[in-house]
Amino acid sequence: MALTEDWRGVKYAETFEAELRGLERRRASDPGCTIADIEGTLKHLYIMDGADQGGRGGVQDVAMAATIAAYEHFISCWKAETATFPK
Repeated sequence: MALTEDWRGVKYAETFEAELRGLERRRASDPGCTIADIEGTLKHLYIMDGADQGGRGGVQDVAMAATIAAYEHFISCWKAETATFPK
């Protein structure tokens, strides 16, 4: 049982970190990237997640949850940064 839960935690952490790195690279390399752009992608991730009728499977469910969490975290941090350090 612990082994089953362990792979989920590992997959979640790997996906979360990979998504954050990708978002950070996008923000750094694309001066036109805005919070609204990232929020738009998050909106579509919510739609994709809600459209699943249980057919994705465990691995993809974990990956989707981690991806959504990474986007939410990234947006929250960016908004906090913007509020603290206005341009």
